[in-house]
Amino acid sequence: MLDDDGYFGESVAAAYDESSAEMFMPDAVEPAVDLLAELAGTGRALELGVGTGRIALPLSRRGVEVYGIDLSRAMVERLRAKPGGDAIGVTIGDFATTRVEGGFSLAYLVFNTIMNLTTQDAQVDCFLNAAAHLEPGGHFVVEVMVPDLRRLPPGQNAVPFRVEDGRLGFDLYDVATQSMSSHHVRVEGDRSSYLTVPFRYAWPAELDLMARLAGMRLRDRWDGWTREPFTSGSQQHVSVWEKVAGIDGTT
Repeated sequence: MLDDDGYFGESVAAAYDESSAEMFMPDAVEPAVDLLAELAGTGRALELGVGTGRIALPLSRRGVEVYGIDLSRAMVERLRAKPGGDAIGVTIGDFATTRVEGGFSLAYLVFNTIMNLTTQDAQVDCFLNAAAHLEPGGHFVVEVMVPDLRRLPPGQNAVPFRVEDGRLGFDLYDVATQSMSSHHVRVEGDRSSYLTVPFRYAWPAELDLMARLAGMRLRDRWDGWTREPFTSGSQQHVSVWEKVAGIDGTT
């Protein structure tokens, strides 16, 4: 049974930064912060799924006022314990529906977090929620993988994403429902652990339609944070939608 922190409770939060260490490296963080700071300008930024502050903290150090929403109290406690963590206002709740006061020039979701919403309805609600927080002309940014279905031969539903000493990771896909689950196995000496987390993948065109329903239009799409062109061979994308003036994103 899940606790109030969902799939990111104390046991996951305690090891999250270490288990995702490559995503905390400067070459992963700095290009993202560069782009987000540029889009935020002099306005406020809202991170949906703020977690332990991997992006929120360095963005705040750039002088951007950053607010966050997250369901996991355990993850947010790690954020609070870090230098500068007290500068990030955080509301505990489901980022697909939780509202905070005030307007924002930027809302963003990074590191496949949109996929933590495991139904299409919840993902649509997230786009509506982001748009409702944005001022006219504001931007919503999503970093997410492109579904890796080309690696699935007929009859296979698993794709490995990590195979190394002591750690195994693989994704299971259900093409009929666009559901997937990530499975993580770790072996340390005579101890082992197993974690599985459900996701829902969505194609770029599907996300564009969600944005359109929320009163936003695509402004840019790149292969990554350093703005390489998005191509048919891209394995991920960073997409930027702009809120259209006169549409509040709530209908």
